[in-house]
Amino acid sequence: KFVEPLSVTSLAAQQIQKTLTRKPDETFRAGFGRLARVGYLARLIDAIFSLVLLTRGRVPGSAGAAAARTYARMRSEGQGFNYYGRVVRQDKWVVLQYWFFYYFNDWRSGFYGANDHEGDWETISIYLSDELAAANSAAIQPEWVAFAAHDHAGDDLRRNWNDPELRKEGDHPVVYVGAGSHASYYQSGEYLTELGLSFFAPVVRLAESLRAVWRKRFRPEGEPTDGTDDAWLEILRVPFVDYARGDGLSLGPGQVMEWSTPVLINDPPGWMSNYRGLWGLFTGDPFDGEDAPGGAMYNRDGTPRPSWFDPVGWCGLDQIPPTAQMLDAVQDRQRIVGQKITSLAEQIEAMRSELAGLATENAALRMQPDLIRPFDENQTRKNQLAVELTALRARLAAEESLHRSLVEHEMRLRSGFEPPLRDHLQRPVRPASRAELRSNRFADVWAAASIGIMLLGVVALILFARQYLIPALVTVAFLVALIESWFKRRFARFVTNISLIFALAAMIILVIHFLWLALTILVLVIGIYILWENLRELWN
Repeated sequence: KFVEPLSVTSLAAQQIQKTLTRKPDETFRAGFGRLARVGYLARLIDAIFSLVLLTRGRVPGSAGAAAARTYARMRSEGQGFNYYGRVVRQDKWVVLQYWFFYYFNDWRSGFYGANDHEGDWETISIYLSDELAAANSAAIQPEWVAFAAHDHAGDDLRRNWNDPELRKEGDHPVVYVGAGSHASYYQSGEYLTELGLSFFAPVVRLAESLRAVWRKRFRPEGEPTDGTDDAWLEILRVPFVDYARGDGLSLGPGQVMEWSTPVLINDPPGWMSNYRGLWGLFTGDPFDGEDAPGGAMYNRDGTPRPSWFDPVGWCGLDQIPPTAQMLDAVQDRQRIVGQKITSLAEQIEAMRSELAGLATENAALRMQPDLIRPFDENQTRKNQLAVELTALRARLAAEESLHRSLVEHEMRLRSGFEPPLRDHLQRPVRPASRAELRSNRFADVWAAASIGIMLLGVVALILFARQYLIPALVTVAFLVALIESWFKRRFARFVTNISLIFALAAMIILVIHFLWLALTILVLVIGIYILWENLRELWN
């Protein structure tokens, strides 16, 4: 643990002192619209999550206050802002890693977030070409950066060094840190963060797979997504806001506060490499959120942390060579594909020759009725070879097309072509737009009160009008959906969906009531049509 929690007396004294000495610009004000930005189901799961927090392990508020007091004492004694740095060479990359330790994560208690926990290790990685670094080339410069954000991993973590989304002060990338959560972002703003619950993980994986199939098979090719097809997954996630506005302490070269001397950890000291436990209080939280995290090298469960042991693969950069080696990589791939083409061409020629031989044999055997069995065996083999030959020719055509594309790509690279800076991004995290932040005040009030009103209404129905419970719940659900569609600017879509539902219901009712009549008419029409077609054939 970082510190021992304060007593009730000490905690009260600190809160009074904090209130009296707080400056106006140090008061945090949450942005409106956290709940208004998500659907009703997400707000319901958020309410359940808040209730569950009362019964599960959690960090006591006195622990956060004690950590704040201890940190203030350290600052008053002149202790600076340290960071830990290491250099890693992996997969033709040189990785400059910066590790930061935060004494306390007060996202829940300080900024209306998901959790509190003692200790927090975060990292920023910068990637350079190993070849240029080894040659001490003057052309060396960073090519990619990757910012850690919660438990995310993969391509969306990184940005190209020349991406305008990556702000820089001189040669230093600017990192916007989430208040309390310490997640790192490329742009200032407020980020709607949906955290999945661990016991929902299998359902989420299944839903993601079904969504991928839906997009592949039923969405028109090239049609952009607006995020609405993710709405049905919102019940599996809890919405929170990360406030990375950039209006807090600025730390770094030329800022109000600067870094102290970095601590090099190329050879990690024993307190990092030999300890696989938690960096703070273990609360026994079944969701893990209130438990302290593991260190820079290990996860909570003691397993190796990918950002430390595999910094290149952690952000998906193991698929991409450095710019200085991209041409060589394309040429290597051309050679491999060229070898496949040669091998396939040889297989096709051998198979074509065998097919021709079997055809010649069958032509001779056809004239000998007493040799029907060898003829059938040859014919079976001939049919199998024909199928295999067709498949090989399709593979050859695909490899030849790929080879032509690689040759054209080599020519583009030689002419100075640069790949798109954001081609790797799949679901990048973006701050809320100004339109989202300007949500209607009434919408904010409704989003905050809707769950409570719904529950109170259910209680009232059970107590005073239980006989009308089902129709009343249906009516309330309809009204809630109507209000939600109005706030989400999807009223027209809501009316369309309701119309379709009523039309489908009417059709089902008609079918049930007139089923035998409909079947009789259908059989009659089919019989007349078949009779007409058959007689018309005779007349012609």
